[in-house]
Amino acid sequence: MTLEPLLHASPAILLHVATVVPAALIATYLIFASRKGAPLHRALGYIYLSLMTTTAITTLWIHSLMPKGPFFGFSPVHLLIPLVLFGVYGALRAARAHQVSRHRRAMLSVYFGGILVAGGLTLLPGRIMHAILFSG
Repeated sequence: MTLEPLLHASPAILLHVATVVPAALIATYLIFASRKGAPLHRALGYIYLSLMTTTAITTLWIHSLMPKGPFFGFSPVHLLIPLVLFGVYGALRAARAHQVSRHRRAMLSVYFGGILVAGGLTLLPGRIMHAILFSG
C-alpha cells in the first residue's frame, strides 16, 4: 500500500478523497453504532450530508475513466451524482418532517450508492484507489 498515486492526483481528486473518506467512516458509525435521533447522531448526520454533497459535486471534475468519451468526459459512474444529491435532499427533508422510515431509506441509498457502489468501482484496476491499496 502506498499513497504515492495521490501525490500526483488533481486537486478535484484530492478534495474528493478528503471528503469521501471521513464521510464513509461517519456513515458507517451512524448506521451501525449511533443512537438514532441523539444530538450526536444529528450533528454527525449534518456533517456526513455536507461531506457527501461536496463529494458528489467534486465528481463533476473527475474524468479519468472516459477523458475524451462520447459523454463529454462523463462515465456511467457519474449517474450516481444525482442519486447522492437527491438522497441528501430527501434525507434532510424526511428528517425535518420526522418521517423516520423515509429518512432511513434516503440515508441508506446515499450510503450504498454513493459510498459502497462508487467506492467499489474505484477498486477496479487502473483506478487510483486500486493503485493505492494493491500496489507494491
